[in-house]
Amino acid sequence: MALIPSFFANRRSSVFDPFSLDLWYPFKDFPFPSLTTHTPETSAFVNTRIDWKETPEAHVFKADLPGLKKEEVKVEVEDDRVLQISGERNIQKEDKNDTWHRVERSSGKFMRRFRLPENAKMDQIKASMENGVLTVTVPKLEEKNPDVKTIEISG
Repeated sequence: MALIPSFFANRRSSVFDPFSLDLWYPFKDFPFPSLTTHTPETSAFVNTRIDWKETPEAHVFKADLPGLKKEEVKVEVEDDRVLQISGERNIQKEDKNDTWHRVERSSGKFMRRFRLPENAKMDQIKASMENGVLTVTVPKLEEKNPDVKTIEISG
């Protein structure tokens, strides 16, 4: 289980961090192309924003994937409790008569990975997509309250 480090007294928090598998690329925001290994054609959605919230019943992941159809997105879960969201936006075909003044929309492949918590029901994960927002719902196992038995003190 991944833990979030605490800045106080080098203690570790017991809060689960599903983003611990996210790959951190320190040069992604630099304006120098020579420092990045990504090109605009292969780095679509490098900054795909994904929210994670926990409700009493489930963990819910929401990803903004504007312009993509559900057929262009893949949601997978690996045996070691890793949720993977990936996909690809294809480059629009150019017409030789078109004059492009600016291209800012990204295209190419993307992938994000998250480690799921221990209380995830792996066999009941659901995904849906509406208006360019992918929602992955991971139901939680019911927390079992520990049985408490009172012991009589003798003597």
